[in-house]
Order: sequence, then C-alpha cells, then structure tokens
Amino acid sequence: MISLDGKSIASQVRSDIKDYIDSLKKTRGASIPGLGTILVGDDPASKSYVAGKHRDCSEVGINSFRIDLPESASSKDILKAISSLNSEPGCTGFLLQLPLPNGQSHQRFLEAINPKKDCDGLHPVNLGKLVSGANAPRPCTPVGIIRLLRAYKIELSGAKVAIVGRGVTVGRPLALMMSDRDVNATVSVIHTGTRDPEEAIKRADIVIAAAGKKWMIRKEMISTGATVVDVGLTRDAITLVGDVHPDVSQVAGALSPVPGGVGPMTRAMLLENIIRIHRGEFEEVVE
Repeated sequence: MISLDGKSIASQVRSDIKDYIDSLKKTRGASIPGLGTILVGDDPASKSYVAGKHRDCSEVGINSFRIDLPESASSKDILKAISSLNSEPGCTGFLLQLPLPNGQSHQRFLEAINPKKDCDGLHPVNLGKLVSGANAPRPCTPVGIIRLLRAYKIELSGAKVAIVGRGVTVGRPLALMMSDRDVNATVSVIHTGTRDPEEAIKRADIVIAAAGKKWMIRKEMISTGATVVDVGLTRDAITLVGDVHPDVSQVAGALSPVPGGVGPMTRAMLLENIIRIHRGEFEEVVE
C-alpha cells in the first residue's frame, strides 16, 4: 500500500516559496508578502492550526499578522479585526479560523473580508468564481488533496470519486474541482440524504472522507486497491484520529495518514495562495 505522505510534498512547496522570498529580499524595493490570521476563542485544535501557519510563515520568510480574540468577542470585535487586516498594507491575505466558538455563524464575517485578500478562497465572490471557472483563490484543502493525488500519480481523469461530506470548506468545492475539465473525474457526494451510501462508496476508485466522524469509513466499504484520502480530524483523548478506520489499510491501494497526510498540504496551499495573490495572479486582466 502507498502512504500518501503530505509532509514531503508540502516540504518541497515550502522550499520553493522560501527561494522566492529570498529572491525578493535581494531585490531593492520589493515588498514581502504577509499572511494574517484571526482566531476567536481557545479551541485547542484551532490554536494548534493557527500556530502551525505562523511557524510555516517564519520558516519561509513570509511576514505574519496574528489577531487573537477571546471567546467572548462580539460581532463588532470580529468585524473590527477583519477591517484592520483589510486595510493593513503589509497583509497580502488573511483568514478567519473556523469554526467559531459556540456554533456562531461565520457567513457574515467571511463576507466582510476583502475578496482580494481571501487566501482561504471561501469568500462568496471567490466561491462564485470557482463555480464559473474564473481565476480566483481556491479553498486550500481541496487544492491540497488534488495536488497530493497528482504527486503520487493517482489517475484522476475518468476516475469514480466518492466524497463523503458536503461542507463548504472541503466537500462542495472539491466536488466542483474534481469534475472540472482539467481533472475530469466523475464525482458522487455522499451525505446524510444518500441512499445506500456504503454501496456508493464501494464503487469508487477514490474515496475522500471529509465528514469529521471518527472511523466512519471501514474496510468493508472500500474496494480492493482503491485510493482513500482521510480529511476528517477528531480529537480522541490526547490523539488526533481521522474518518478512516485503521483497518482500511488492509484493502486500500493508497491511503493518506492522519496526521501527516492532508493537513500539511492544506497549510502549504495557503502559503501558495499568499504568493499567488502577491504576484497578482488573481487580478482581472482588463483589455
């Protein structure tokens, strides 16, 4: 079985970005890209994710801006933090770490982010551009999954792909990207309304588990030799576990580990989005 190691691929992406930043620093008058984060509350997983993003910035030479707010932060406080990063010239792009505490809706806050600084690709404008196929920052986890599969030469064109979960950060955008012409897979999205979900998963060449439910994907659900990508993360006592049961390794042809599979790729794609925004790659060309 092939282990889809995201750490090694992400490390190469960071190395390329570091080389680019080093070249900028040698150029007189060149601006250095900056990544901003807004964290609300004290959720251990969210704190860990944000800390990792800033470590990545330090490693490659990207400037970073960090705003941490208490769980008691009001909507006004969060909007003020977003406004400050929207107007910060050194901040190339930024994100609001999700989920927010107490089940608070994030939609209003995502809409307040300047779409040109939306390095997570979750602003409605950029999601709309994803639907239409226009150039824009793409959500980092879906991009990271496709990059990971391609790095290990997993055949995507014509493949039957089952995506388990329809969340806005992974399932829905990934379904669009996988069915785009440059990937050309045939996609099924499995969710709570799906009839016979196990049968639909069993037919797939590639299974992407993004439901956030511990070990919901078991070996009897996977066809022999299928590729399985584990996106889900659940804290089990002191460890992180995924959506995919360990026994899936007995039948899968390729499997991403948790941790060390998709997570490093998500963070690497975030840095890549920052670089692409800095280069102006998402700017509309006026003829």
